[in-house]
Amino acid sequence: MILRELKLTSFKNHPESTFDFGERINCVLGKNGAGKTNLLDAIYYLSFTKSAVGSQDKLAITHEHRAYTIFGTYDELTIALQFEKGKVKTLKIDGQEPDRLSDVIGKVPLVIVLPDDTSMIKEGSDERRKFFDGALSQFDSEYLKSLLQYNKVLKQRNSLLKIEEGTGLNKRLLETYDDQLIPLAMDISKKRLEMKEVFLPFLQKNYADLHEGGEAPGLNFKTHVNEGFAERFKSNSQKDQIMQRTLMGSHKDDFEFLLDGELIKKFGSQGQQKTFIIALKLALYDFLKEKTGKKPLLLLDDIFDKLDDARIQLLVSLLLDNDRFQQIFISDARKDRSKELFMSEKEVNFIVLSQ
Repeated sequence: MILRELKLTSFKNHPESTFDFGERINCVLGKNGAGKTNLLDAIYYLSFTKSAVGSQDKLAITHEHRAYTIFGTYDELTIALQFEKGKVKTLKIDGQEPDRLSDVIGKVPLVIVLPDDTSMIKEGSDERRKFFDGALSQFDSEYLKSLLQYNKVLKQRNSLLKIEEGTGLNKRLLETYDDQLIPLAMDISKKRLEMKEVFLPFLQKNYADLHEGGEAPGLNFKTHVNEGFAERFKSNSQKDQIMQRTLMGSHKDDFEFLLDGELIKKFGSQGQQKTFIIALKLALYDFLKEKTGKKPLLLLDDIFDKLDDARIQLLVSLLLDNDRFQQIFISDARKDRSKELFMSEKEVNFIVLSQ
């Protein structure tokens, strides 16, 4: 899947911009604040209908404008996304509106590496679940449907549990939510466990490619959703009512990142954590390529600033593998560095942004 052209209207600091891309390596160059990350984020929007960096739609509109539009022309389809203040976001695939925004997920597989990705290691379980949910959703539409439905019912159940004291809990409605939530949780957590088992070899290979120290990365999957979950979930209802939230379920699942059997969060150095995250993202690339039969778009935002010279050279040598990778987008504030790193690559496109 190749992105040929991107048109941005009133999107962040791109009031009116058009970009043409090459089939292989596209280096987006410019000083900090020139809009490099915003350009990559717009590409991400077209695959997921939301920001990779957590930006709210209303904040993505250029100052003093009312709406943004992102239009991408790929070699097999076009995708247009628009958001106007006070209205719902709209999406068109080849000029037609799908039933749901989420229908676009998986159309253009994509992997992005961001400067703050180490938060997956340092923060709580939400970010790690989000990573694996995003991976599963790009090739398993049934998983995505189950996840969206689970989150909807969970929100409804939690709202019911927060009912004001003294008004009485609608137990019949609670049971209705339970009957929906339990099978969804069992399906979601089962697929996450399967994902962990299949994904680990991809992670191990990519970590070894980036680091020659012989360390072994690992993954643990922790969940309440196992044998006897339905009975334990229902028996926990009183605690849920006291705490006014759902205490068990797939939303409590966690993936633990390990290095030589130890939690990398506690024992990994900064360099080891950075290497682990990049290996994780490249593993996702290889995993999606195998599952979808397509080479995902690979977006690398300010990646070189987070690595030492030896790891930069290792990463660049991997990226120059034309059989493995296809279209890559790399942002860099240092123009001379990127031009030197890719001077031997014939199919490289330099896009220079000015403030």
